[in-house]
Amino acid sequence: MKKEEAKKRIGKLKKVINYHRYLYHILNKQEISDSALDSLKHELYKLEQEFPEFITLDSPTQRVAGQPLKGFRKVKHTFPMLSIEDIFSKKELQEWKDYLKRLIPYQKFDYSRAKRENKVLSETDFYFTELKIDGFAVTLIYRDGIFEQGATRGSGRIGENVTQNIKTIESIPLEIKIHPSDFNLSPKIKSNIERLINRGIIEIRGEVYMEKRDFERINKEMQKRGEKTFANPRNLAAGSIRQLNPKLAAFRPLKFFAYDIVTDLGQKKHSQEHQILSILGFKTDLGRECRNLEEVAEYYERITNKRESFPFQIDGVVVSINDNKLFEELGIVGKSPRGMRAFKFPPKKATTIIKDIKFQVGRTGAVTPVAVLKPVYIDGAMVSRATLHNEDEIKKLGVRIGDTVIIKRAGDVIPAVSKVLVRLRTGKERKIKMPNVCPSCQTELVKPENEAIWRCPNSKCLAKKRKYFYHFASRGAFDIEGLGPRIIDRLIEEDLVSDPSDLFNLNEDNISALERFAEKSAKNLISSIQSKKEISFPKFIFALGIRNVGEETAYLLAAEFGSVENLKKASFSDLKKIRDIGPIVANSIFKFFQRGRNLEFIEKLKKAGIKIESGSYKVKAKKLEGLNFVLTGTLGTMTRREAEEKIRLLDGNISKSVSRKTDYLIVGKDPGSKLERTKKAGLKVIGEKEFLKMLK
Repeated sequence: MKKEEAKKRIGKLKKVINYHRYLYHILNKQEISDSALDSLKHELYKLEQEFPEFITLDSPTQRVAGQPLKGFRKVKHTFPMLSIEDIFSKKELQEWKDYLKRLIPYQKFDYSRAKRENKVLSETDFYFTELKIDGFAVTLIYRDGIFEQGATRGSGRIGENVTQNIKTIESIPLEIKIHPSDFNLSPKIKSNIERLINRGIIEIRGEVYMEKRDFERINKEMQKRGEKTFANPRNLAAGSIRQLNPKLAAFRPLKFFAYDIVTDLGQKKHSQEHQILSILGFKTDLGRECRNLEEVAEYYERITNKRESFPFQIDGVVVSINDNKLFEELGIVGKSPRGMRAFKFPPKKATTIIKDIKFQVGRTGAVTPVAVLKPVYIDGAMVSRATLHNEDEIKKLGVRIGDTVIIKRAGDVIPAVSKVLVRLRTGKERKIKMPNVCPSCQTELVKPENEAIWRCPNSKCLAKKRKYFYHFASRGAFDIEGLGPRIIDRLIEEDLVSDPSDLFNLNEDNISALERFAEKSAKNLISSIQSKKEISFPKFIFALGIRNVGEETAYLLAAEFGSVENLKKASFSDLKKIRDIGPIVANSIFKFFQRGRNLEFIEKLKKAGIKIESGSYKVKAKKLEGLNFVLTGTLGTMTRREAEEKIRLLDGNISKSVSRKTDYLIVGKDPGSKLERTKKAGLKVIGEKEFLKMLK
């Protein structure tokens, strides 16, 4: 075939293949068989191999190309990829509306729209509802109409360039154009689209997902090969995009659902964007414009009832302010737009029976009722206990011992009793009575004003003392290896320690005298305790067990005050000014340092030889701003504490457990179960070398 003939044939083949791609992946229609389409693709591939000068970026053959990548480049988003605040009930939906009314009175934009459209609108004539696909968010850049770049959400501001993997998804057009449609584009929007397709940039956002049947098939195949399977379609989709071999992504039937146009094409409403996406050749949900919250709730109920009939997983509906100008005017709080909410389906639940109620005493004296359950499997875990939170929750639920109840569990959240199935009662159920005295020390309980929790006020309560010792020796605090709950209980029972400062005055004779404690074990334990006499200031603050102060808050306090002496002198006003510290936490900290026994305890620790390492904990640079890290295993060049400190100094965030918010799991030698959970979730895993490069 001559060169000119090949050029024309290649052009025609591309058009025909793209036409059938659009029919099959967007309109769910098929005019020719799969084998016939494969034959056309093969002919195109052979011609391009013979005449490589005619290979273009929008060619169907370029969906899978090249060798596996060495790593993903970072991409800064033109506009942040924001998360959506969740709501779970009609009450919360109404609260959102009330919240918006406080920000911008409805009369204000009613007037502007009425003036523009020459009519009077009802107060809620601007909601748009659409399906919330449970997929993996990506953003697509088209330059001069040709797909140029695909990126993940990442931190919201910085994502990963996954262009080669995105190109393998057939439902994403490599070239965008205006398709025939029932929707009419305004002359202005049509002109803008044509201009940008010829010369300019259009940015589209949406979700990469996998249909349920494809997920089940792939999981079965992986199981047969002895490979680890994925927990759900979203994790498999995310794992396919966030791996370095485009050919592997191509073998997995990923799809794309568009929901947003970042580029200003002249669209006035969010509903218009969905229409434009459809016209440009993207699969999208046309959703529903709603005049009021009643219509939003109706749409939600309809989708809830038919959710299982969808070929893909959805976890709720997204409710937005339809007017784009007003949406922008409402702005952003944190990482979420004020004008949008994810109306989620209820978390996964199961029914079981409450066999008994136990009352636990925490280190702050809080007495918590815990339901002992007939074991039940919920959301991937066997659950035998569930919290009832407090006395008010028991009254609200009307729960009794022997009741059949619904237990809900979402992710790492502690299982909780959500509802009592009263109709299943037999008459043998027993009412739950909150104790008047502490289950441990028999001291009369108190209920502080404006609190729902009963507390034991006895500073010498054995249960409180034990929990406080456990906290003091825990990994986030002094991290004393080998000093677990059983040994702590023995030391307390034998009156060898009265508060944690006594631990550092123990000797081998004290320990070896205990029953079943060998001389070598005693030596190892004392050595472990003595090796922890030096501690960083943030860990020291956390070890003190100040109410409402976790590890991240402890780090903020260390960065702000630099020493214990400065922290002791801090006023309530000083504390409240610190980022992420509100009045309740500030009050807890202030009151802690006003109590004489707490100051005496700090002095006892100093006399026992505790040295607080000096250092600057203020953020030095914002290189890791917004990124969430989890560590597992042993690092070779630094301790885990040093790694966490370096991350915080670059404004990154540390978490102890893997979740959807995790951006990176840093893996050292002998990693724990976090590695498997991260891989299963399709999240990013990096080694120590990659981590050190990030720090540079």
